[in-house]
Amino acid sequence: MVFVGVHLATLSDIPAYCGGMTNTHTHDAEGQSVVLSDLAANLIAELPKHKAGRCAHTIIGGSGMRAVLLALAEGSALAEHDAPGAATLQVVVGNVRLIAGETTWSLGAGDLIRIPPQRHSVEADSEAAFLLTVALRA
Repeated sequence: MVFVGVHLATLSDIPAYCGGMTNTHTHDAEGQSVVLSDLAANLIAELPKHKAGRCAHTIIGGSGMRAVLLALAEGSALAEHDAPGAATLQVVVGNVRLIAGETTWSLGAGDLIRIPPQRHSVEADSEAAFLLTVALRA
């Protein structure tokens, strides 16, 4: 499965996607919680180091699902790409637009949307961080 050039089935691909940011910590332990706002703040603080204006951190990995926190600099985007299967996008900080065909959803902190099963892109209207949760195909 591919999401914007990132093979979600492997954690090792995330650092390349982030422009070299080391992604050494995954919160996979059952029952372990994370504070998304803290992780989002850390990723947003890293954005100036990355020319692409984006960065990611895998929170949960495994054979059944993947949860990745992505940060985008204002004005940056994840170019149009195929839908990763059953997935949701939840904005943690800032404002983004999810664009699929002729439809655009403007989303702010706290908003959650099911990603439509078609090609789509995500654009940042401000510095933003969002949680991408994907059900992996067996």
